[in-house]
Amino acid sequence: MKKLLFVQDKSPHGSIAGQEGLDAILMGSAFADCTVLLLEDGIYQVLDGQQPSSLGTKNYSVTYKALFDYGVKHIFCSETDLQERDLKTDDLLITVEPQSDDQIKKLFVDHDVILSF
Repeated sequence: MKKLLFVQDKSPHGSIAGQEGLDAILMGSAFADCTVLLLEDGIYQVLDGQQPSSLGTKNYSVTYKALFDYGVKHIFCSETDLQERDLKTDDLLITVEPQSDDQIKKLFVDHDVILSF
């Protein structure tokens, strides 16, 4: 089975890239082993307490809670990105596994396909 790495590195409500990425993860998980990596502002995709209604968009971030039900076993983020944004894993909607830069490099090597949103 192919191993897919979905990289999300954009903030959730500045464009539709985040929601498109989430949709792709949900679809891909039916056919492949999927891993999610939240980099840079992508960590905000799963920030708890989002209220984007003032922006005229829906809060799709709660859908990330369903990833484990869809067979996505690993959701990673960068330790550095968390620190730079003064965030802790407790600030997030779901369980995310922080990774060092070396561990992130290994993720890129260990996956057959990398999709970035």
